[in-house]
This record gives sequence, C-alpha cells and structure tokens, in this order.
Amino acid sequence: MAVDAGALVRGDIELWGKQFGQEPSYRRMQNAVAQASVDDVALDREIVVRTDRSVSHLLDDWKVTNQKRSGRCWLFAGLNLLRVGAAKKMNLTDFEFSQNHTMFWDKLERANYFLEAMIETAGRDVDDRTVAHVMASAADDGGQWNMFAAVVAKHGLVPKTAMPETESSSDTSRLNASLRTVLHQGAKTLRETSGVAQQRERKREILGVVHRVLCIHLGTPPERIYWQWTDKDREFHRDGELTPLEFAEKYVTIPADDYVCLVDDPRSSSPRNQTLTVDYLGNVVGAPQVVYLNVDMATIKQIAADTIVSGEPVWFGCDVGQMMRRDLGIWDAELYDLAGVYDARLDLDKASRLAYHETQMTHAMLFTGVDLVDNRPRRWRVENSWGDEGGVDGFYTMNDNWFDEHVFEIACRRDQLSPELQAALDQPPVVLPAWDPMGALAHGS
Repeated sequence: MAVDAGALVRGDIELWGKQFGQEPSYRRMQNAVAQASVDDVALDREIVVRTDRSVSHLLDDWKVTNQKRSGRCWLFAGLNLLRVGAAKKMNLTDFEFSQNHTMFWDKLERANYFLEAMIETAGRDVDDRTVAHVMASAADDGGQWNMFAAVVAKHGLVPKTAMPETESSSDTSRLNASLRTVLHQGAKTLRETSGVAQQRERKREILGVVHRVLCIHLGTPPERIYWQWTDKDREFHRDGELTPLEFAEKYVTIPADDYVCLVDDPRSSSPRNQTLTVDYLGNVVGAPQVVYLNVDMATIKQIAADTIVSGEPVWFGCDVGQMMRRDLGIWDAELYDLAGVYDARLDLDKASRLAYHETQMTHAMLFTGVDLVDNRPRRWRVENSWGDEGGVDGFYTMNDNWFDEHVFEIACRRDQLSPELQAALDQPPVVLPAWDPMGALAHGS
C-alpha cells in the first residue's frame, strides 16, 4: 500500500523511542512527571525564593473581590478601580459596587449589539468568518475598558447590597447557555425577516425574552435605591433615594469616560503610535467604539508606574495563565523551565506568540503597587478578583520581566499622554478582524 509522503512512519517512531530510552535525563523527567505535576518539576525555586513581595509604592488596604465561576474580570477590575475613590468619599474601610447590576446591563446591551450585528450582516452567508465569529461569541462574559465605561455611563452603579450576587451571577455557564439559545434563534429569525424596520420590530420581541431571562437569573435591577450607611468612625450618613446614575455621579471620583486604552501589539501589521480597533467588538450600540493606542512597552510601564505613585490603581489586561503560580501568587517570565524539562526550543517572541495563537488577552486586573529602584520598576503588586485563597490574601506579585512578555494593555487618563500621543488618538483606527487576539478579552476569563 502506498504511503502518503506526509504520513507518520514506523521508522521515525522507532527512532524516537530508541533516542528517548537511551537518554537518562529524559527517563528522569518521565519518572518525576509520573509522580508530580510538570509545573512542580519545572518550577524554578531560585525565582520563587528571590521574589520579594514588598514594594516601594503600595496603595491597597482593602480586601479582594471574587468573580467566582464567571468571566467578569474586566467588570470586577473596573469596579475595583472605582470603589477606591467611593470608599474614601464615604469614609468606609471596604466597599463594593454591585457587579451583578453592571453585568445585567452589559448582558442586555450586548444582546442588542449582537442582534444589530445580525441585521447588519444579514446579507452575508451564515458561514462567513465574521458572522460565524460573532455568532460564536453571542453571550460571552468578557469585555474591554471602553465597554465597561459605556455601561456605567448609560446605566450607572449601585452598591452591592442593592443588587447582590445570585447563583447565576457567580456561575454564569447555565445563564450564558440559555442566552445563546435565545440569541441564536433570534439571529435566524432576523436573517429570515425582510426589511430593517421589520427586523428591528422582531428584535424588540427577542430582547424582551432576553430581559426576562436576565431578571429570572440575576434579579431585577433597581430603578432607585435608598442609601444610608455608618462610616468607619461610626458616623451615620443618609443620602435617601438615588437613581443608579445619580449614585454613580456622586461616588465615582475618576473620569472613567476620559480614560484611554494603551496596548503593546508588536506585530508588523499593527503600527506603533496608531489607533486600533477590532471589528464587532463592543456592547452598547451608539457608545464610543473600543479603541486602543498601540505604543511601546516603555511608555505603558512609565504611565502605569506614574499613576500608582500619584495614588491611583491601574486597570490592565494580560495573558494571565502564562508562567504563573496561583498558590504562591507569582508571575515571572522564567518561572517554569519547560524547555529544560522537554529538551526543546520554546522561545517565540511576543509578536510571534500573537501571530501563531500562542497568546492573547485573557484576564483583567488592577495594579495596586510598584517597586521602583532609581525610578525603574522591578516588580508590580496586583489585585486579582479570584478571592483571597491564592497569592497573599488574593494579592499577587508580578516580576517586571513578566510585564514585558505577557501584559498587553492598560487604561489611563488621556492627559497622561504626550501631546503627540494625544493627537494620535484622534486619527482613524486601523480595523482588525473580529477574530483578532486584540479582542480576546471580550470572550471572558
């Protein structure tokens, strides 16, 4: 029987087996990994020992939050940033905005955004790559800073006590499955309906079902809240009735809608000092589009460090699972010597990892501290939203080499940019395709 030139052949398999059996180091690794996790075997203990968790500039004196089994990291990171000023204004030791409230409105707005995309692309084949990508991400949990700012600007905020967590907000899998079913059926309905006016009328009916599903799973968002509290000095305060927008206007102390996103995209297809956007990335129809300014990593680090030194945490996006140890709460670019374990070359650079699907943004968190030596960062303190069991009470330490390799994005005030970069923000963005890894954070983690 003829053998295909590209087929796996017995001779190679026998050779590889012989080579493996003759190399003692391979057998030692086999014995070790048979009894322990490969991460335990590859862990560089020297890096662990020398990673001091102290930092020269520390902001946090609060407890971490917990997104539990949901992909709401971007919402938690955004609300964690906003709660710092709110807690100070109310003289509270600890305070949380309702993550469930913000998620409810994101889910409803995102359903509308999805259905509008189905109307806009109704003339394309259902297997068109863009249509298929949008269809596959119909009910994802994730998002970007601009999407967070858009929800807050339109729907406001409430304290966590006004709309607490439910089983479905803490574990979104079943809710998302139901939403996908409703939205995919709705997409078929819209694609089979003629005329935009008729499509939008049908869309209203579909959104009514989405709203009902969300209320059943997450509760009904309050139209008004009655807010009173006792501060850390045991003084009583009463605001009385406030709408969510009024509550946000009173207690959000930073200009969230004036923040911009800086990214490090080193691919040749993404020019430096140029704005980028991703096709069909968003949640609120009519809100400003998700736009990134692609700058060098030195600029991102300097602005992040300066922001922390000035007393404000920094929202950022990264590829969280790379070279991290959750129980120790450490990220380091060389934390695991997997190349040594496997005797293999594993040295793709950041641009190649993006191009070859080895990396993408997967998680958003806050920088709440930085360790500066001669004004240069050597490590960063991170507030995660995975509860207090990992790291040190839920706070993690990131060595600066990890920042270079696996951090992609920060949000910062527009006025922190140089005049040249501020001018660059006003240029039309390069539009990346819907499936580009620069949009991956919107799919949840």
